[in-house]
Amino acid sequence: MKRLLLAAALSLLTATSAMAQTVYLVRHAEKADASADPVLSEAGQARAGALSTALAETHPGHIFASPLQRTRLTAAPTATFHSVTVEPIGFDAGAAAHVAAIAERVRALPDDAVVLIVGHSNTVPLIARALGYAEAADMPECEYDRMTVLHLMEGGAHGQVSRYGAPTNCP
Repeated sequence: MKRLLLAAALSLLTATSAMAQTVYLVRHAEKADASADPVLSEAGQARAGALSTALAETHPGHIFASPLQRTRLTAAPTATFHSVTVEPIGFDAGAAAHVAAIAERVRALPDDAVVLIVGHSNTVPLIARALGYAEAADMPECEYDRMTVLHLMEGGAHGQVSRYGAPTNCP
């Protein structure tokens, strides 16, 4: 009986340590204009739909975005599909504090959490780095189709970059 309990405990411990948070990081979709807080363009709305399709099987339980319309609108189809509320994280104390607040919120989640973060070209790489993915490349202003997938474990972060939606053309 003791061996059975010990084997069960070791099995549970091994399974728990192998769990990882999965974080999907994307930039907001294409915006309608250059105003301070624009809505999404037609192409941006299509990209937001493509994001929802790309994440249909992932079941994110948490979605973080900046308080700007373009990030919340990019996340909206995915949030609706998965019945999740988009949680805006403000810029009140500046971009560095915004990045730190998102990283802190992610780290506070359970080990098996699945998270979508919708940010900006200047914040997505910083968030990835703050979560331990040092290889995160800077993002040019013209890039909208990058999706960085991070697996956060006690030993660090492992990442992979993929593309979703219509390809964007950056020089």
